[in-house]
Amino acid sequence: TTINQYLGAGLLDEVRLHIVPLTLGAGTRIFEGVKPLELEQATARATSLVTHVTYRVRP
Repeated sequence: TTINQYLGAGLLDEVRLHIVPLTLGAGTRIFEGVKPLELEQATARATSLVTHVTYRVRP
């Protein structure tokens, strides 16, 4: 919820996602309720257990 508030207010320059195949309850969807953003992929790195992706938020 906090990340979505920052995204909605235009206060983030970069978003780093660490994607793991694990479910912990319902969770909160990232980007839900946020106006459409233009994201540019900066980096991506994968291991056998996690994928790390960094996006720049374009103005």
